[in-house]
Parts: sequence; C-alpha cells; structure tokens
Amino acid sequence: MLDLQSATARVNGPSRRRFGLALAGGGPLGAFYEVGCLHAIEETLEGFELTELDMYVGVSSGAMIAAGLANGFDTADMGLVFIQNESSELRFSPAWFLMPAVGEYLRRLADAPAQFANIAREYLRNPGRDWAEVIDPLGRLLPTGVCDNRPLERLLARLFAQGGRTNDFRELGCRLYVMATELNTGHAVRFGEAGLDHVPISRAIQASTALPGLYPPVTIDDRVYADGALVKTMHASVLLDAGADLVICVNPLVAFDASSAPRSTDGDSPPEHELTTGGLPTVLSQTFRSLIQSRMRVGMRDYRRRYARADVLLFEPDRGDASLFFQNVFRYSDREDLAEHAYQRTRADLRRHAAALGPMLRRHDVRLRLDVLHDRTRTFALAVDQRKRRQLPMVGPLHLALDRLEHAIALGRA
Repeated sequence: MLDLQSATARVNGPSRRRFGLALAGGGPLGAFYEVGCLHAIEETLEGFELTELDMYVGVSSGAMIAAGLANGFDTADMGLVFIQNESSELRFSPAWFLMPAVGEYLRRLADAPAQFANIAREYLRNPGRDWAEVIDPLGRLLPTGVCDNRPLERLLARLFAQGGRTNDFRELGCRLYVMATELNTGHAVRFGEAGLDHVPISRAIQASTALPGLYPPVTIDDRVYADGALVKTMHASVLLDAGADLVICVNPLVAFDASSAPRSTDGDSPPEHELTTGGLPTVLSQTFRSLIQSRMRVGMRDYRRRYARADVLLFEPDRGDASLFFQNVFRYSDREDLAEHAYQRTRADLRRHAAALGPMLRRHDVRLRLDVLHDRTRTFALAVDQRKRRQLPMVGPLHLALDRLEHAIALGRA
C-alpha cells in the first residue's frame, strides 16, 4: 500500500534534492520486510540511491536497516547476511533476537531472599493485612526483559567496524538519527545529533530496539533508554525539520483485517484467520499493530499540514495481507519468502501509482524506471544471488573493494 503526499505549497525553482529515508520498527519481521521493500524502491527510482542519501532516521529494527544503508551496506548485502545467511563477512541467525537475558534473571534472583524476608516481616507485623498488599513487592523480582539484546549489539559493532564502514556517527558522510526513549522522562532522544553523536551506532541501536518486556532497558551515560517507538512510530518529522525535500517512509506493521477471511464449508467454524484462535501472541500482535497504525495516521496528517513544501511517500503492507501477518521469520525459507513478498508487493504498488509518481519525482530529478517495473523476471532472490557471486574467491574481493571505494568517493563528494 502506497500513500503519496505531494507538496501542497507552491515551490519555486528546482528541488534542492535533499533526500531522506524514515524507517519504522517491527522486529525481525519488520526488518526483512523493509529490506525487500527498499530493494524494489532503489532499483526503480533512478537518482534516489539508498546508500547515498542526505539523511536517515530509524526506530528499533528500522534503525538497524537505516544505519546499514548510511554505511554503504545496500539491500542486496543485507539479503545476503540477514536473509540467506550466506555472507562471507559474518554469520547471522534471527535466534540472536531471542537469547535469554540470563544476567537479568540472576540479578533478580539475587534480590529474592531480601524481598521474601521483607514480606515475612510485614505479615508478622500485621497478620490481618490483605495478602495483595503484602506480596506487592514481588513484582520487583520480575525481569525487565526476557531476552538479551547484547548479542545483536556486538554483531552490529563487528559489521560496522569492517573496511569502508564506521560505528561512529561523526564519521558518516550523512546524517543518521537513531531514535530511542529516555525511560525516566518518557522523552524521545535522537542519537546522532550533537551531544549524543559520541555514542557508538551499534549501542544506540541496542537502546532503540529495547522493547519493554522483551529486552531490558539500556543504560548509556547514566541514563536509561528503551524502544524509540514508545513515543512515535516513525519520526519522519526529524528529517522534514532538517529540510528534506523528498522523504520515503516505510512502516512494516499494520493491523490485519481478518474480516474477509473465508469461513469453513460447514458455516459453524470461525473464519480461517480468526485472530483469537492464534492465542495470546496473535492478539498482542494485532493490538500492537493497531496502536502503531493509528499513530501513523495521525503523524501523516500532521506532515501534510506542517511540511507543505515536501513530498512524502509512505510504503506499508496491505491490511488484508495474511501471508505477511502469519509469517514465521525464524525459518530460513519463510524469511526469503517474506522479503520476496515485500519486494513484489512494492513493485505492484509502484506500478499502480506510476502516473501520479512520475511528475512528483521529476521535480526532484528522479526518474521512475517503468522498464524495470514491467520486467516480470525480476526477483529479490536473483539480485541477492548476483551479489553472492561477488564473494567468489577470485573476483569477489575485487568487486567488494570497488563497491567500498565507490561509496567512499561518494561520501568524499558529500
């Protein structure tokens, strides 16, 4: 689903060509969706190079994708590393997103004797007290997160430390903002801006992905941070405030519309995709998606009013896309199917809106490649396979060196 918001104010002269990319979060599923979607965008929009934009902002898993692009790590590279797991640079497993937070468990267990002793003293002091009041302190024994996000931080630090990349915001040739929420104040913070640009990019992403309940909050410089989506879904306004003329936004999470799902032939069984049959995880997923989408709608209406001189494109999945909602991203085959699905759906959206997109993009000296859009032989898997050949022992290192040299030259020009 593609939402076009054309500039409504009269714009004199050509566009300044200040391009931005805003990526919302969505866990592993959101990351894999964004990779496929972005690949379709880049190969179709000539003059809009995803690794050479002026500014990026990312939230949670979207921050990881944005930081990779800012480092010259394109979507085919990401497909090789994170989806097909066939990169010679490092090995990735989505299981790293769900490593148990053993250290957090042990710290909470260490506090258990003192807490139980306090409960016993309170009860003996006043045996008539309500048990609900007495055991209330037990809530402090619950871990602040069930999974550990430190393995992901270490992986990203290693990835960004390799040749031609950096883990330092200040060394990038573009603006990169990683959004997080300061837990003790509830305020959004922008890692990458002055005063917060000394924090390693990988560490900022760890803070931005710290979804409460799933991951423990992250302490940086004596302040505690959690998921950047707690305040706002996408933070595209950061780029619009910085003067972006054209911003592409991707939000991978939308509420699923199960109303059109087919019923069984007996007429008594629930619809095929009745969400309550999926148990608590499915209900929670739908709840979270609904919150995300409602805030997104409010934000997009606000952009139209406040930034009348900018063009904004929002890419989202269709609400009735069951294959996306019920995808298992922890199986390799499903990951590949998800990225391919996002790639093909995005191409279909671009074809559907080509007539309106063309004039909008021409103002920014960007051309919509209709020949690419109508080439039905193109697949994301094929693009990743072509990139894989660059890792062959004889010619692979040469191709990689040329790619990184090209990116370094582009950064030098910027």
